[in-house]
Amino acid sequence: MGELVLAAKVTHVPSMFISEQEGPLNGIRESAIQGLRRIGDMCRELKVDTIVISDTHWLVNAGFHINAKPEMSGVFTSTEFPHFLNNMEYSHTGDPELGQQIAEIATANGVTTLCHHEVETLQLQYGTLVPLRYLGVGNDMKVVSIAGWMYDADLEESKQVGEAILEAINKSDKRVAFLASGSLSHRIPPNKVVGDYMFKISEPLNQEIDLMVMDMWKKGQTKAFLELLPKYAQDCSGEGGMHDTAMLFGLLGWDKYEGCAEVMTEYFPSSGTGQCNVVFPV
Repeated sequence: MGELVLAAKVTHVPSMFISEQEGPLNGIRESAIQGLRRIGDMCRELKVDTIVISDTHWLVNAGFHINAKPEMSGVFTSTEFPHFLNNMEYSHTGDPELGQQIAEIATANGVTTLCHHEVETLQLQYGTLVPLRYLGVGNDMKVVSIAGWMYDADLEESKQVGEAILEAINKSDKRVAFLASGSLSHRIPPNKVVGDYMFKISEPLNQEIDLMVMDMWKKGQTKAFLELLPKYAQDCSGEGGMHDTAMLFGLLGWDKYEGCAEVMTEYFPSSGTGQCNVVFPV
């Protein structure tokens, strides 16, 4: 029987890649990088076989989709931020077996989901690639990437996908980590001023609500958070509609989850958005 051994909400800001480079911005995201490295160390200590990532940079329009192709390697440049994230090499191995199991269970439970493991040209998005880079994951753990930005799906569907992920894990023989890869609030400032917001939030109220949410997570106030989630996602421009977060809590047991989160990287604003690295005990 398989086991979920780690669950987390993680950042994927491309400024972490800049933080590695020589120049005036060297080191600016060191706390975020170190938080992801700690999570990577936890994965190795827990002998994780496969990492499942809900990626809010993968937009889909019809059905839920999974990328689990066996060979995942290449060189990535972001079309959104090519001046931040370019020519990043990566090499990973997919887990078609687990990906297909997730898709079949989710579909059987009423949420149409397709797993792609024979489409060689289907590329990974940076909501998957950036966290894996700083977790220090290469080909030592397998990867399943799930689209975490649904154009016209409600959060209930993503909750059900999260439940399907857990069921698939339990039916497997794998030790699995799940990452919800996305920001908290995600209001990027207007183009004329966005360059001034590398270390600032776009809306001060967003930051106050982000911090309130993180406090709820740390106190194990899951039920209260989930009652807030739809309005939070809408009013604070949650990244990808916060479908990654709905999958995360669906996986954890939704309002029955009582765990108290542990912060790996304290809250920080980045280009107007709210970011963190947080582990949810399982």
